[in-house]
Amino acid sequence: MTRRGLILFVALGIAWGIPYLFIKVAVSELEPAMIVLARAGLAAVLLLPIALFRREIGPVLRRWKPMLAYTIVEIVIPWFFLNSAEQRLPSSTAGLLISAVPLAGVGVAILLGRAVRFAWYNWLGIAVGMAGVAALVGFDVAGSDLIAVAQVGVVVIGYAFGPAILAKWVPELPGIGVTAVSLGAAALVYVPVVAVTGAFPTAWPSTEVIVAIVVLATVCSALAFVLMVALVGEIGPVRMSAITYVNPAVAILAGAVFLSETITLATVVGFLLVLSGSYLVTRRRAEPVAPAGPEEAVAEVLTTDGTGPPPLAGPPRRP
Repeated sequence: MTRRGLILFVALGIAWGIPYLFIKVAVSELEPAMIVLARAGLAAVLLLPIALFRREIGPVLRRWKPMLAYTIVEIVIPWFFLNSAEQRLPSSTAGLLISAVPLAGVGVAILLGRAVRFAWYNWLGIAVGMAGVAALVGFDVAGSDLIAVAQVGVVVIGYAFGPAILAKWVPELPGIGVTAVSLGAAALVYVPVVAVTGAFPTAWPSTEVIVAIVVLATVCSALAFVLMVALVGEIGPVRMSAITYVNPAVAILAGAVFLSETITLATVVGFLLVLSGSYLVTRRRAEPVAPAGPEEAVAEVLTTDGTGPPPLAGPPRRP
């Protein structure tokens, strides 16, 4: 890997590993819906001019049906549920649970009609990954937080479906245009939601919360996608997918250093099991029984962690 590639890899690993920390800070004063609106709105403001300059808005808007589905399952629903879950879960636990997206991606690929064969190590990966999730839920999460775990489960499923929708129906769409339009659409959806639910803050947020929102929008969303595009161009989508195994570690360290979250034995065991399972289940991604044309990009869903765009199919939004 070149020096530039290494710098991009490290930067993206940090950008996709710290959202959970800043979401935890933001939910201390803001409602989940307000966080989605602020984050998506600001990120869209930053990316839309770039997409317009690159003439990527028109092609995306012409495919509005799959784009609408993508925006709902990748941003509108997951971001709200992730924000809600972090009102009760440690940021590190949320980040680790989200790392199970590659496991969910297997089921999503099959559900969307991709015929696959699994080798023994793929099946072992599913078992090991689920054992890791069970360890996190059983030992790191109190019984009163099972609702939050269920909310993260919704996020995991959404993050697995989003890239699959792009890969199956609109693999040709430009990535920055997809991200900019989906973020803008999500912000528009949440304007009436915030107004009706009274989620708009009654007092000016603290400096820490304002910084958290700005970082979520600029670094974890807008800048992260630009870094991803550059990294794919530098080292390719396959090698870039290794970022999946860096983000949870960053989430754990960030939570421990800045929020004094405890790193328990269950956290370490769960981390190792989930990432080992994700590696095994995506190893030599299940080969198609018959050629699937553009749908072959669906396999790339198995290499995303839900915090950032899939290597071949365009972006999610992230966590």
